[in-house]
Amino acid sequence: MLVLMVGAAALALAAPSGMAGTKNSPAITTQPVAATAEKPNIVFVLTDDMSSNLLPHMPEVQKLQSQGMTFSDFVVSNSLCCPSRASIFTGRYPHNTGVLSNEGPNGGFGAFHSGGEERDTFATALQAKGYRTAMMGKYLNGYSPSDTVAGQKPYVPPGWNQWDVVGGGYEGYNYKLAHNHEIEPHGDRPKDYLTDVLSKKGTNFVKKSAAANKPFMLEIALFTPHGPSTPAPRHENAFPGLEAPRSPAFDKLPTNAPPWLARQDRLTQQEKNTIDRKFRKRAQALQSVDEMIGKLRSALTRAGVADDTYIVFGSDNGFHLGEYRLKAGKQTAFDTDVRVPLVIAGPGVAKGRTSNAQVSNIDLAPTFQRIGGAPVSSRVDGHSLLPLLDGGPDSNWRTANLIEHRHADRSPGDPDNNGGESISPPNYHALRTNSYTYVEYGSGAKEYYDLRTDPYQLHNTVGQLGGARLDHLHDALTRLKNCRGDGCWSAGNP
Repeated sequence: MLVLMVGAAALALAAPSGMAGTKNSPAITTQPVAATAEKPNIVFVLTDDMSSNLLPHMPEVQKLQSQGMTFSDFVVSNSLCCPSRASIFTGRYPHNTGVLSNEGPNGGFGAFHSGGEERDTFATALQAKGYRTAMMGKYLNGYSPSDTVAGQKPYVPPGWNQWDVVGGGYEGYNYKLAHNHEIEPHGDRPKDYLTDVLSKKGTNFVKKSAAANKPFMLEIALFTPHGPSTPAPRHENAFPGLEAPRSPAFDKLPTNAPPWLARQDRLTQQEKNTIDRKFRKRAQALQSVDEMIGKLRSALTRAGVADDTYIVFGSDNGFHLGEYRLKAGKQTAFDTDVRVPLVIAGPGVAKGRTSNAQVSNIDLAPTFQRIGGAPVSSRVDGHSLLPLLDGGPDSNWRTANLIEHRHADRSPGDPDNNGGESISPPNYHALRTNSYTYVEYGSGAKEYYDLRTDPYQLHNTVGQLGGARLDHLHDALTRLKNCRGDGCWSAGNP
């Protein structure tokens, strides 16, 4: 899920005046609605494993929704931390970044770094345009402040003026934070609680950047609400009795479920109790994040730059808790795991509106770059969201998003596949549109869910499709999973 504040002047940066909208070139707003800075600021807050059913417990984010545009079909390219974050940084699908998992030769920080992906991100593009850039919190799985990389310890990738990044911060305490090329150790005192530390550093960065009269880009990437979902001490008793939502998919198997899912047993009462406890802790842990949003917005107002700032709130992927008889986890092609809210608020953006456009996390990097007036490489698979922000028609946007997944074996070093409850499905690729989800597994199994009649994805009707329809779906999915750069736009319109 993402929230973005975008100034109207930035809309004019997207394309030459007079460009008409088509499926191959979405409409561009060229007339600013209100005056803003030539180079607006961007504040991007990214949560970890946040499912959309936690939104009702975040009043600051709800306030942001009422002041901007909500994207109802924002889909991540891979429902796993590192591949998704790599796509966010670069605007490229996992099959093009080479980051397909959290660790190993095709995953984690190692794959991103060795593949040269750090040299071409939204951070490097904005820094080249004079932006002060800051990265805070979680970078990519496998990064550690204690490691020497490229002769640096801690290592700071290209594109970042300020670097306040933690290696393993999931517990919220007892971590090492890389402050540029120095290490700051933090213990287990309340003042060491990671979200609060990042909130303070973020507001200070806003204050100093505004005082320097420089445009800035701040990303605060959290470990929250990823397990163990540690709340701040002040929130440990919040939401007493709160239970996980019981949607129609809770403890239910889809008809004609694929083999890996069909063998899941019904949840026991003890397992349901554990699911409720985990959901409650996730909601508690997000309270400090919600407070952070409010503090950042207040800091922007005090610094006099609120009207010229874009705020982005989001998640790298969704999360299931009991749906489809699955306990805690992600990585499936179900909407619980791949569809997360995107909300954009700010001057020039339609307020209180909802867009049904098929947007993806690969669209964030080119959006940030267009905001800052930076060029977007033809290698980028995504597309700037600026044409949609003033309430322009969704009909000029792509109609399908690609979801990729590489099976990950259990590993003690991977927080998402370490032998716990999470299940990593077999390899698959999927098409997600506003009317259906189509999945092809490497084993040959397939799924098709009609989202118009079956929004909770409880009836796999692939067996009812004719040969011509299946051929069309296969060809469309093949084009997307092999696409590169500019060709991904046309491939996204099957």
